[in-house]
Amino acid sequence: MREIVMDTETTGFEPEQGDRLVEIGGVELLNHVPTGETYHVYINPQRDVPEEAFKVHGLSEEFLRDKPLFRDVAQGFLDFVGDAKLVIHNAAFDMKFLNAELGWLGMPKLPWEQAIDTLAIARKKFPGSPASLDALCRRFGIDNSARTLHGALLDSEILAEVYLELIGGRQPGLVLQANQGNRSGMDQEADWRPRPRPVALGSKLTEEERAAHADFVEKLGEEALWKTLG
Repeated sequence: MREIVMDTETTGFEPEQGDRLVEIGGVELLNHVPTGETYHVYINPQRDVPEEAFKVHGLSEEFLRDKPLFRDVAQGFLDFVGDAKLVIHNAAFDMKFLNAELGWLGMPKLPWEQAIDTLAIARKKFPGSPASLDALCRRFGIDNSARTLHGALLDSEILAEVYLELIGGRQPGLVLQANQGNRSGMDQEADWRPRPRPVALGSKLTEEERAAHADFVEKLGEEALWKTLG
């Protein structure tokens, strides 16, 4: 099963009011394992970048001025996505912008059924708890210290780890070392290695339980296995 974990950055909140995409990032998963294949592009929105948006992603009008227009990258984006499921945090927002941009070009829109909304998954799994990407990183012990500003590719990479924790799938540190540049290589058996958790799991023992165990071992005498093997 092929999935694309993705994120976008924009000039604002409403494409119908003139806001545009400025960045798209995506990370490919195959059977819930990162393949190493990514998609990333900055986009010239052909308009100014409001201060509020700049404070979020740090992409200025000057920086974006020489970047390609969406029409120049649209087909490449669709080719990369294909019919893969799109894993997005707050999918309604990103799908709204992507389909607005595609619609303006008269190109096929992405069906809503293609999207998997991790925000909805998190809210269902942890009702009443914060469900932002940062909050979920804290919950799962995922290192997001590099996220000083929002960035489409970085946020996609972080979201991939969050998504795999949410669905209880393979550990997000599993790295698929498929034959890069050869799509058929993804179907071959891959080498992978686990990464240690960024933050070790805490002990579930209480101090009272620790004390009781220590007292129990002490009463067993000097020949107790806990002492001879310790």
